[in-house]
Amino acid sequence: MDLLANLALGFDTALSLQNLLYCFMGVLLGTAVGVLPGLGPLSTIAMLLPMTYALPPVAALIMLAGIYYGAQYGGSITAILVNLPGESSSVVTCLDGYQMARKGRAGAALAIAALGSFFAGTVATLIVAAFATPLTELASSFASVEYVALMVLGLVGAVVLAHGSLLKALAMIVLGLLLGTVGADVNSGTARFAFDVPELMDGFNFVVVAMGLFAFAEIIRNLESVEAGQTVLQKVGSLWPTRAELRAAWPAALRGTFLGSLLGVLPGGGAVMSSFASYSLEKKLAPHPEEFGKGAVAGVAGPESANNAGAQTSFIPLLTLGIPPNPVMALMIGAMTIHSIQPGPQVMTSNPDLFWGLVASMWIGNGMLLVLNLPLIGVWIRMLSLPYRLLYPAILLCCAIGVYGMQNNPVDVLLILPFAVLGYLFHRLGCEPAPLLLGFILGPLLEENLRRALRLSRGDPTVFLTRPVSLVLLLLAAGLLLAVLLPKVQRGREQVFVEED
Repeated sequence: MDLLANLALGFDTALSLQNLLYCFMGVLLGTAVGVLPGLGPLSTIAMLLPMTYALPPVAALIMLAGIYYGAQYGGSITAILVNLPGESSSVVTCLDGYQMARKGRAGAALAIAALGSFFAGTVATLIVAAFATPLTELASSFASVEYVALMVLGLVGAVVLAHGSLLKALAMIVLGLLLGTVGADVNSGTARFAFDVPELMDGFNFVVVAMGLFAFAEIIRNLESVEAGQTVLQKVGSLWPTRAELRAAWPAALRGTFLGSLLGVLPGGGAVMSSFASYSLEKKLAPHPEEFGKGAVAGVAGPESANNAGAQTSFIPLLTLGIPPNPVMALMIGAMTIHSIQPGPQVMTSNPDLFWGLVASMWIGNGMLLVLNLPLIGVWIRMLSLPYRLLYPAILLCCAIGVYGMQNNPVDVLLILPFAVLGYLFHRLGCEPAPLLLGFILGPLLEENLRRALRLSRGDPTVFLTRPVSLVLLLLAAGLLLAVLLPKVQRGREQVFVEED
């Protein structure tokens, strides 16, 4: 009964005219930007985040969640129509979605992606609602020691599940932790690494870091790509799948939903890992695996359902524990901080309207995606045909205005440039910058809780091994590190990185 009452409160909040409008705007803007090749959810949220500063907290988070779903589906559109993944989780959709488009079944592939995403989003929303209360009660019993172990597990998970070199992923985490130390000391208030620059006393603004590393760096990468602005050549055709396609799609969508819902909760997990795992599973279970890569319907339905389910269940550790399992959720934590909301278990008790309103808006946003995007396929095709040289100046201008308007500080705008260059260099060097953002967000929280735990234990580091929950979490982190050192796992990391690149 409590769950039904909470969901009723959530839908009462999410169905208000104001919140419905901002959810719609988020879905529409997220799809419009996410449909541009190379601009995935992380870059899209980083660019559009300044639009939410003046909104009420509930409306801001609902709009950001809508941007997230919209950008996810926008990436699928580019993957199916022009064989350019809008973001990492759409890489596997290219393999069979584009082949379906070449056979004249682009409309069916888009419809299967939309229907699978909606089904997965519905199931994932129910999972979030069902597990939120017990996990919040568990998190309420956590002390600083448990939070330190949980954040260590999250950072290790980001390293393990990043693609490419393990050493480079470790370097990204460490660099993110170091960037998080810039500014005033959390206890004494003493300036650290500010170099007598007053604007650095509060540290680097996370929006500046995210926008430079992802949004601006992606624009630089797209400008050097000869494929930027490629015109769509494939006809969309009928949007309604055949009975045979639906029969092949629904079991894959069920398996993808289950797999994505599970993997989305894990540290470092989310849409990317879910989609790759789903594609591998479908290929192994298929009676004719040789059809994969040639237009297999299950190769679209499974990964698309998995990435949407993984994207939504990744809200569980964010909302209940205050720990972001992936870089997109790290941006959501930054957005909550901007609106003076402390992420963690207290959100459910202190601000139930926000908590349950956001949960209810997940289902509403996915429904809007289904109703909105299929009729607008023609609009997205015309956007894809625009030359990129006409789009990027407007994107840069909007980003710069948004960053400046956040604190009316021109230094923030200037700081975007070195982070943009850094993000571009990371790409050229084969370093994935996503773990850096996670380290940057978690670094101050980790330091604060670590110092508090050591003060309470009078400097005894064994306190992390004498408390059962902390010990289990640290053992899981150690197990993940040992597992990733296996040669087979290392080869898989390198292979995925090459496929994404």
